Amino acid sequence: MTVARQQVAQARRIVVKIGSSSLTTASGGLDADRVDALVDVLAKARSGGEKEIVLVSSGAIAAGLAPLGLRRRPKDLARQQAAASVGQGLLVARYTASFARYGVRVGQVLLTTDDTSRRAHYRNAYRTLDQLLAMGALPVVNENDTVATDEIRFGDNDRLAALVAHLVRADLLVLLSDVDGLYDGDPSKPGTSRIDEVRSQADIAHVQIGSAGKAGVGTGGMVTKVEAARIAAAAGIPVVLTSASQAADALAGRATGTHFHRTGRRSADRLLWLAHASTPQGALVLDDGAVRAVVEGHKSLLPAGIAAVEGEFAAGDPVELRDPQGRAIARGLVNFDAKEIPQLLGRSTRDLAKELGPGYEREVVHRDDLVVLHP
Repeated sequence: MTVARQQVAQARRIVVKIGSSSLTTASGGLDADRVDALVDVLAKARSGGEKEIVLVSSGAIAAGLAPLGLRRRPKDLARQQAAASVGQGLLVARYTASFARYGVRVGQVLLTTDDTSRRAHYRNAYRTLDQLLAMGALPVVNENDTVATDEIRFGDNDRLAALVAHLVRADLLVLLSDVDGLYDGDPSKPGTSRIDEVRSQADIAHVQIGSAGKAGVGTGGMVTKVEAARIAAAAGIPVVLTSASQAADALAGRATGTHFHRTGRRSADRLLWLAHASTPQGALVLDDGAVRAVVEGHKSLLPAGIAAVEGEFAAGDPVELRDPQGRAIARGLVNFDAKEIPQLLGRSTRDLAKELGPGYEREVVHRDDLVVLHP
């Protein structure tokens, strides 16, 4: 066993993500045997008390298709939410019954991006998950598809899993799919081979990565899995991408799937969510001086450095910060409503405080609520 795989085997807190296609039948209903097979592996992995597991599970919408008489995943949001409402209960009930065979309690955690990009909500999400683990329960996490709108959706559970791994300070992320790793071509065609190790993005720069699978029950594909692996690895979390049938080998550190080595260090918790999970509600165009202050100086954004405002947003919303050429250079949580900002443009906070009151002597985006996208 290599040193890297040995570290995988020694991981204590692990986030495991399973996709819809690995849990459901072709008609869209839950496959009890597949669920039980996954639970068998996870229960055994944590049976010694040395490992904690958080399960990020797709399958709510897929599980709700058959009961509602839907043949395929609907494209419109309203019917997706209806399917999720029916399917989420079925999914958690199935996990609850299956884990009960091992005396393991299950806790359901449903998230939207709004729960995780705002400071107070983020702390609450962490505390809930951490407390569930401390009490010996196994959290089952999913996107809150029933109420999520297009503006507050993660879009796929692969990305959600990477962000949850960072949120709970996991030692390992395991992405389970119906394919046993990342290949250098179409795995269904001869002459392609699996990529065993990814140490940097340069290792897979030549790979053409496919989209969602043929089953039509999920939103992800290899593209979202590789992106999730990149997010987690950049945050200091190693990733193993393999098939659901190889889950036991992956957790044991055996040579299976594709191992993405960590490429960075853990960053400030909420900033990862802000960069990868938030949807900007508008934009602020900065002058060249403000761009340098934000990108190179890691400073807060002050009114004096803003040249224009775009979109409609409220205080606390995520906004994009753009340079004079229109390129997105950062993302942050804004402290003012969009309608307030035009009167602030190009002015010093001291002058604004004299004219408008002390509430205006503050940053438009504080550096603690700001992440640079392209340093």
